[in-house]
Formats: sequence, C-alpha cells, structure tokens
Amino acid sequence: MTKGYFTFVLHSHLPWVLGHGRWPHGTDWLNEATAECYIPLLNQIIKLADEGYHPYLNIGITPILQEQLGSPGFSNEFEYYLRNKIEAADNDIKEFSKKGQKKFLSIAKMWKDYYIKINEDFSKKFGGNLLNSFCQLQNQGYIETMTSAATHGYLPLLKYDRSVDAQINLGVQVYKKNFGQAPNGIWLPECAYRPSYKWTPPVGDDKTSYNRKGIDEFLSKHNLEYFIIDSHLLKGGKAIGVYLARFKALGNLWQHFKKEFVEIKEDFAKSPYEVYLVSSNLQIKPVAIFTRDPETALQVWSGDLGYPGEPRYLDFHKKRYPGGLRYWCVTDSKIDLALKEIYNPDVVEDKIINHARHFVSLVKKISTQYYEENNRPALICTPFDTELFGHWWFEGPNWLYYVLKFIEEDNEIELATGKTILEKFGREKIISLPEGSWGEGGFHYIWLNQSNDWTWKRIYEAEDEFYSLYDKFVDSRDEKSVRILKQLSRELLLLQSSDWQFLISTWSARDYAELRFSRHFEKFNQLARMLKKGKFEPDEINFLKDIEKQDNCFADLDLSIFKGEQGNPH
Repeated sequence: MTKGYFTFVLHSHLPWVLGHGRWPHGTDWLNEATAECYIPLLNQIIKLADEGYHPYLNIGITPILQEQLGSPGFSNEFEYYLRNKIEAADNDIKEFSKKGQKKFLSIAKMWKDYYIKINEDFSKKFGGNLLNSFCQLQNQGYIETMTSAATHGYLPLLKYDRSVDAQINLGVQVYKKNFGQAPNGIWLPECAYRPSYKWTPPVGDDKTSYNRKGIDEFLSKHNLEYFIIDSHLLKGGKAIGVYLARFKALGNLWQHFKKEFVEIKEDFAKSPYEVYLVSSNLQIKPVAIFTRDPETALQVWSGDLGYPGEPRYLDFHKKRYPGGLRYWCVTDSKIDLALKEIYNPDVVEDKIINHARHFVSLVKKISTQYYEENNRPALICTPFDTELFGHWWFEGPNWLYYVLKFIEEDNEIELATGKTILEKFGREKIISLPEGSWGEGGFHYIWLNQSNDWTWKRIYEAEDEFYSLYDKFVDSRDEKSVRILKQLSRELLLLQSSDWQFLISTWSARDYAELRFSRHFEKFNQLARMLKKGKFEPDEINFLKDIEKQDNCFADLDLSIFKGEQGNPH
C-alpha cells in the first residue's frame, strides 16, 4: 500500500555567461556545471532506465540556461575546457610520478579518466546536445522538465506587470521550442511569489501605488499548472524576523503588503504534504502549489547536518593550482584548508549508500506518520539546485542514483512527477499565499538590501524607458529601429536576472556581478539613445552588431510579449 509519493525537483540555472569572461567568473561556471552536474545527472537517469527502473524526476532548466546549452558557442567552450582539465591532470600525473606521491597520483589519474569520459559522453553519447537528451528522457516518460522565467528575473520586485508577463511568456516559448510541447510546471525564480495588491515601488523616486496582479495570475494566463513554494509561505509568511529591520525599504514593502493584502479565509489546517490551489483572482483558473518539505531538505542543504559535510567526501573548496583539480576530502568542515586530508574514492561508496538509505527511511517515516494520521498518502516535495549534485557535492549524482533506486524498490512509497500527482489527486482547496521567497529571512532581503538597492533603481529606470520606447517603435517599419528595439529588450531581460543581486549580497562573485549589471545597463542606455535619435552612424551600427553577437540569446524573440494589456500602462 502506498503511504507517500515523493517528488524530487531539481532546478538548473546559470545566468548568461557566454561571451562574458571565462575564469574565474564566466563560461567556466557553465562548463563546471555541465561536466560535474548535467552530464552525470543524465548518465545516472539513463543507467537507472537501462536497469529497468523508472527515475521519475522533475528537472527544471531555465530558459536562459537552455539558450546557452543549445548554443554552438557553448560546445566550443566546453571542449576547450575539457582539454584543459585533461592536460592539467596529465601535468599532475607527471609531477606526482616524479615525486613518488602515489596517493595523489591515483587521484590525478581518476580526474584524467573522469574528464575523458565526460568528453566522450558529450560528443558521442549526447551528440553535443544535452537538451535533446533531456527531451528524449521526457518523451520516454522518465522525467518531467519544467520551465522558469526567461532570465530568472526576480518577479515580485519588477516594476511593470508587462515585465513579469514577458519573463513568463518567453519562458514558455523557449520551452516549447526545445521540448516540443507546453510545460506543465514552472520554477519561480528564487521561489519568489507576490499576491495581488496595491503595490508601491520599494526604491526610487516614483512612489505611485497601483494594483498589481498576483504572480499566479500570469501563470494561469499561460496555462501553467503548478509551481514550488517554500514551507514558510504555506504557514503564513512568518519567517521574516530581523531582516525587515535591516533595510527600511524592505520593511516599508512588507508593511504595505500587510495593509493591502486580502487573505482567503480557510477553515482547514494546511500541510506541506498536500497540494493546494492558489488564486489572487477567483475569476480565473487557480494554479497548484507543491510545498518544499523542510525535513528532507535539511538532510542535504544543511552545512552542519547535511550529507555533503561527510568527512570522507571530496572537499569543494581546496584546489590545486595550476589546473584547479581537487585532491582532498572534507575532513572537518570547520578546520583550516591546510589541514585537509587526502581524498580516498575507494571508501566513499558505502557512505553514499548509507546516506541514500537514511534519506529514503526519512521519506518513509514522514509518509507513514502522515498516512496514519490522515488516512491518505503524503505528497512530499523536495526541491534542490541541480548544481548541488556533482559540483558542490561531488558524490551527489551517485547518491541520487541510489535514492531513486531504493524508493522504487520500496512498496510503501513511490516516485512521482508533479504532473502525475496532479492527475492522481484532485485539487479542491483554494488558499492565498503571502509575499516571500525561499531566500534568507523568507522575504526579499537577499535581493533587496543596502548592498544592491542601486540595481533596482536602475532596473526601474530601464523599465520606464523601455516601455516608453516600445509603445512608440514596436510597429516601426524601419528595420534598424526594430533591430535596436529587440536588442534593447534583450538587455532589459538580462538586466533583470536575479543572479546579480544574489551575487552582490553573498559576495561570492560581487565584482563580476556589479560589472555585468553595469555593462548591461550601459548598453541599454546607449541603444535607447540611438533609438530616440533615429539616425544611426556607422560606429553605432558596429556597436549594435557587437552586442547582438555578445548577447545573442533569444534569437527569435517576438516583441509582442511586452505588449501588456490594453488600458494598463504597467
């Protein structure tokens, strides 16, 4: 008897990096994720399928990542990256052989074999096109892929409803192009949601309040069936704490939300192990939500309690230069890098299996307890960033293989995709959700604070400028004006990526994020000046050609996605 259904959601995303540097920040982010996460993930899914299992997974691939994985420029970059890694391993092999360092030599050979295999898989097994491989697995019924906002824009804070609609509309269009069908589910960037209410921009000089649609209304408009939320939103959005006091604009936004938000009255207790419908407007079709289970998520995410902190697993932080290969194990997450011990791949397999069994036992415990208390199966959803598995946690793809295998072998819990859950279980209960995200503090703090509020002022300036120019030039018959307007829209979309605020807040690549944001803003303004002037000098046309080449995402972009609704300037 099935007491619980488990939905594993992997969210795959990287910002647009092609043409914007290589190392330490740039295309190597994409190369690392492909070599350490995406290809190993595909290999594990195919391995399970070949063994007769059904690895039902939800895999979200953001549109901007799809654009990069499908780019010819990426294939060239990735092959160059792999050659360098193989060469680095060869150099280490020579040095360790010369010094008689047998343990290090063994790991260097492991890395050489690893990257040779990745290279062969990419070029031969997957034909240089990972999107086709994900598509084939979906068509075979093993996985369900999901879309996201076009450039992973932080939707609740965008100034215009037209911007939110364009991000989602384009996300659906890119998905259809690559997967040959409409998406069922969407990953909201940063799991960030905003209901409908009278909203005021949190920064800048414009303090006009106007009615904003709920994010769910845009999803319903584009026939999206479900999205993922963090558990605190289901409970009422109380995970705010000290963060509102740290930044006045954020506190004002929260107070304004509380004043304007009209909550649907509910006469039932809500559980993260149920699927609900969300509606900001009862006149349109509501959208389903899956809620992140905090208990299972903690086992992987937690720096103190999570499996990746196992002392014998490969350490992410310590690398050998030149080459950047890793030779040490975690040892202890709190000790100095100099004290890390050498990695031994021969002793980790048993630990991976034990961690997988522990995780499955936890899923089973939750399922059994919920079933016994409610007389119906638990619907458990656990979302993670795909890049955790393989990049941050090298053993992660192997762990995932065993988890999927062990769950299928258990007769009381089942794997299920989001689509399957919605088909199997009726959705009747409609709820309202507060504003928030899965970020630190539960609200918008990571994406709106003292360190990055200047980016929002510029995004709002760009939105104002763009829609003024869009309404004037969208029907222009001048070919160059339309070209400029299209590139202007690309720069706006890239400017809206939530990655810039995140990287600035966390200091993980702050200089790169500030530089990238500023350059997109500069290019946007230069294009806007050209469009308003109407006469284009040769150097301006060359400028346009250069950025069309550098920021060549969404090549077949349809400008109608920015049109908005008649009578609504926002």
